[in-house]
Amino acid sequence: MSAGADERSARAARSASPAPASPAPHYHGHRERLRGRFQDAGAEALADYELLELLLFRSIPQRDVKPLAKELIARFGSFAEVLGAPAARLTEIKGVGEGVALDLKIVEAALQRMAKGAVTRRTVLSSWSAVLDYCRTTMAFAEREQFRLLFLDKKNAVIADEVQQTGTVDHTPVYPREVVRRALELSASAIILVHNHPSGDPTPSGADVKMTRELVDIAKPLGIAIHDHVIVGRDGHASFRGLGLI
Repeated sequence: MSAGADERSARAARSASPAPASPAPHYHGHRERLRGRFQDAGAEALADYELLELLLFRSIPQRDVKPLAKELIARFGSFAEVLGAPAARLTEIKGVGEGVALDLKIVEAALQRMAKGAVTRRTVLSSWSAVLDYCRTTMAFAEREQFRLLFLDKKNAVIADEVQQTGTVDHTPVYPREVVRRALELSASAIILVHNHPSGDPTPSGADVKMTRELVDIAKPLGIAIHDHVIVGRDGHASFRGLGLI
């Protein structure tokens, strides 16, 4: 066989050989290590951005999501605030499409449903921490004020949970007679008032105190107790009863 034929045979053999496999993307190993830490040590062992990464893994399977998770935390402040952010604001972040934003809002809705289950039809006095957790989960990170009513029966169990009004960033109109009318419709014996302060500071305002006392005065002759008024914010909560305001 000629030298030229030998060279052609060698080239053909080389072209027929499979190309070397491309190395797996660097983030594949990171994902497995992070999942392993979660399985072995639980969520408490993870930073906020790492827990957010675990959620983003499923929404964005073919990309390193650590930088995105860190950017979301930097923009909104915490894991809870990322979940609580409106979808429109989430999609302002490069890399967060409508599908990713929807996945995050689904997780938020699941957490709210779980928190609600911890208080519905249960005696408030024996599960007060669950009530506070529920109020913070549903309202603490909202961008507008909401006025929520928890209606209680004679055993102080929650029989209804309703948002009566949604207002602006610093004001929600409240109509005490409408609150009492709804309590009578539900045969409620007591009410817990809840609203949020989007500013983050849960300190009651003068208007908050005035409205609460007006509501107490209207409800009391009808046999309806105002058990408490709780204000929630990113910085904690304030209880009117705990502060001696009612």
